[in-house]
Formats: sequence, C-alpha cells, structure tokens
Amino acid sequence: MEKEYLKRTIVKREVNSQYLPNSRTIQIYLPPGYDDNSTYPVLYLHDGDDYFNLGRIATQANKMIIDDEIEPIIMVAIPVDKSVRTEEYAPVHERNHAYQQFFAHELLPAVEGEFAIDATPSGRVVGGSSLGGTVSLHLTLEHPHLLRHVLSQSGAFWEPTIDAISQQHSLSDVTIYQTVGMSETAVSTHQGTFDILNRNREVSRLLQDKGCHLYYEEKEGDHTWGFWQKDIPDALRYFFG
Repeated sequence: MEKEYLKRTIVKREVNSQYLPNSRTIQIYLPPGYDDNSTYPVLYLHDGDDYFNLGRIATQANKMIIDDEIEPIIMVAIPVDKSVRTEEYAPVHERNHAYQQFFAHELLPAVEGEFAIDATPSGRVVGGSSLGGTVSLHLTLEHPHLLRHVLSQSGAFWEPTIDAISQQHSLSDVTIYQTVGMSETAVSTHQGTFDILNRNREVSRLLQDKGCHLYYEEKEGDHTWGFWQKDIPDALRYFFG
C-alpha cells in the first residue's frame, strides 16, 4: 500500500500574464482515479513549490484520499520568486494588486478551463503560510464573488490587514482555518522582528466580530515548515473531510 500512497499525479502548466512581468509554471496535483467527467474541489497554494517539497502536501493528500479521510481534491501549487515575494504577497505593495489580477483573471480561468474543478466559491480554497496566508485572505476579501474559503498557517498580518477586515460589513459567507505556533512571539524577517502569535490573536477576534466561520487554534510550533507540514492533515480534514 505504501507504493500506492506514493503514486502521485502532478502535471505542469505555463500560465502567461499581462499583469505580471513573467509567466508562471504551476504544478497541478490530480487525485487518485481522477476523472474528467467528475468535478473536484480545489486548493490553491501560495509558495506552492514549498508546499509540495517542504510541506509534502501532495503525498499527505494522496494518503488521506486513499484512506478515505478526505474526498478527492485537486491542488494547484503557485510558485513565487522569493526576491519579489513580499512585493507580490504583502498588501502594501503595488505589485500585490497586479498579482491579485493575475490570480483572479488569468490563473483561475486557465486552470479551471482545463481540469474538472468545481469552479464556484464553495468549491475553491486558497491558502498559504506566513505572507502566503496574508495574500490568501486579501484575495478573498477583495474577490468575494470568487473566493470564500481561506487556509492560513501563521499568517503575517500587519496594519493593512487589520484595516481591510475592519472595513468589511460582514464576513458571514467566509470560512477560515487559521493556525499559529505558540512559539511565534519574536519571528525574525528581513523587515524586522514580529510577534505573529499576538497578531493572529487580534485578527481572529476581528474575524469573529465580523461573523466569519472561523476555526482558530494555537499549536506547539514555530514559524517553520516543520510546524506547517504537521498541521496540513488537520487543514485538509477541515475543508475536505
């Protein structure tokens, strides 16, 4: 059975962009027994290459689908050039707007036009860790007609995110899985040192105040892939169990 778990189907596609200065080579994970005549929920992943390589999410999802822990899903790994990651993912940069346009108007139609995806807001989950969680939340706030489900691991939330949530009338249509490590009180980044645990607490309270369907948990862990990889099965069960 171990061999069955490891038999993963991952295909690559090039998505061109008029919004971004370069095209993106995305990876698409297809579940065991994938059938073009069915429709599958989809998980879009920021820092997608890291989720596949460091998070081992394709291997974990494969095993969970075979063991009937979750329904069959499609996963789309969106890569990012680390040198411009902050500019694309953080809501304070101009390039973030261009990235959002790419995601909504180029990536979604390209993927959902080819694969058997449930192309409705209830069929899509968008997620990521750190700034990947940030951009996933902002995409959902700004494109509610497309996205309503967010997976956020150790989201790097600063003042623009607080402001964006505060300006929402209601988030009763939004479902969020939000986790953070209890050791994330002094996370060192190239922009400084941040208390990500307390910021996640603040965001979780705001989301609840706006009526969001929120699963929030603080777990043992730090701002690392060791923590996020262990948390992935819980996140998959939450949305697809």
